[in-house]
Amino acid sequence: MAITDKIYVKNHRQLASQLETSIPKGAFKGATLDVLFQGSGLEKLDDASQERVLDFASDFLDCDCETNPYCGCPERKFAGYLLDLRAQGLGPDAIVDVMGDDYMLYAYPGDVLSFLDDAVRTLEAAEALARVDGADADEIAGVRRDLAR
Repeated sequence: MAITDKIYVKNHRQLASQLETSIPKGAFKGATLDVLFQGSGLEKLDDASQERVLDFASDFLDCDCETNPYCGCPERKFAGYLLDLRAQGLGPDAIVDVMGDDYMLYAYPGDVLSFLDDAVRTLEAAEALARVDGADADEIAGVRRDLAR
């Protein structure tokens, strides 16, 4: 299961009530992305919620794919966001706090930890394959070290 399947909208019921529609708790579920991508009814949100929802849309839903927002770009961008937060030295609890502050999203710290651990393991495998192939694996090793600390 992808990490984006475990990312949830904070204050889900309050937002659904303000939007006067039902949306799933999952931030990357189709109906949620539809509401965010189309922007219908966002003017009904309070100012703080509206700002965070618009930040989310501009940071993760902005791509030129024909099938946007169902092209996979939002999920890849969000995974990159989580990895960037980890590379800045944040742990799983702090990452959950930051994504809550930035975008009104939440996840369980254990799910974030599992995602980060999987990322490190994937980089270890890529590094080993690069070395077997005779390629320079220093960049991969550097990224892996940044995530593993």
